[in-house]
Amino acid sequence: MSERDDHEVIVVEALARVAAVTTTEELRELGTELLGRRSPLARAKAGLSSLEAGDRRAAGMALNAARQRIEQALDARSQELVAAERASRIAAERLDLSEVVPNRRRGHLHLVTQARDRLEDTFVAMGYTVAEGPEAESDWYNFEALNFPAGHPAREMYDTFYLEWGSPESTLLRTHTSPVQIRVMERSEPPIYSVMPGRCYRLDTPDASHLPVFHQIEGLVVDRGITFGSLAGTLDAFTEAYFGPGFRSRLRPSYFPFTEPSAEFDITCVFCKGEGCRTCGRTGWLELGGCGMVHPNVFAAVGYDPEVWSGFAFGFGIDRLVMMRHGIDDIRELITNDVRFLEQF
Repeated sequence: MSERDDHEVIVVEALARVAAVTTTEELRELGTELLGRRSPLARAKAGLSSLEAGDRRAAGMALNAARQRIEQALDARSQELVAAERASRIAAERLDLSEVVPNRRRGHLHLVTQARDRLEDTFVAMGYTVAEGPEAESDWYNFEALNFPAGHPAREMYDTFYLEWGSPESTLLRTHTSPVQIRVMERSEPPIYSVMPGRCYRLDTPDASHLPVFHQIEGLVVDRGITFGSLAGTLDAFTEAYFGPGFRSRLRPSYFPFTEPSAEFDITCVFCKGEGCRTCGRTGWLELGGCGMVHPNVFAAVGYDPEVWSGFAFGFGIDRLVMMRHGIDDIRELITNDVRFLEQF
């Protein structure tokens, strides 16, 4: 048998042994055995010195070719074993969740979120932008800039959560979303057509109609030539756009420090469509919120000239709107997370 045939036998045997290895550790040991100092190839290489020069060159090339074939086989088998061991490790570490029965019912947005999204869409369609602001506010934004100076009796209308930050009673959780109106006017030049939805906080004891955390949406318009008629028309347009044809709004005199004149606005009763029922006290109307023309002192606080600009503001509770729209008689139902209640809407 020639030396070339001997090399081929070594390679064939080596490839068979490489293919039979099942772990990377065994493969490392086999690589040392097949290519190390005591391997058949190493012994054959040591015998090259006894050959003639021409034969030595041919035999050396054959040995190198045999070594390359074995090295390639070792590399390929190493990649296979590493991948297999990794897959096995992942399978062993995989969490068994087969005992968890999935709930295939799809969830949906909360009723208040649905109402907020629909209100935003309604006002955006009317040409308004949507603005937001921080829920932790300074006393200046929440009261003073809105014509509630220190000691003003109207502050007693708001049971306020004050925060232990800065000087006493200087920082609070906002009692309404009106501070966002101030922030919008500070950073923008008129004309302004914007609504401000958000969460508010007051020290109210939870009952059928009150929660310490509730949701409001307010609107602000500032432009030249804005009148009380503009306000009445806007509220009437909103009422019909949101509640549907046949629903109207009306205004009743009221008082708010940040508007003058001020009004409460009512809408056609959603239950009796204006015919009169127990819910609306046989009047055919339901109170929705407050509104009025922006007070000159508020314009002064943000640097607007009340001789040039005029505007109106309005606001109402989103939670109250949800209760009216869906006939819910206890506002606490909105926060109990009772699936039997939530899945109805």
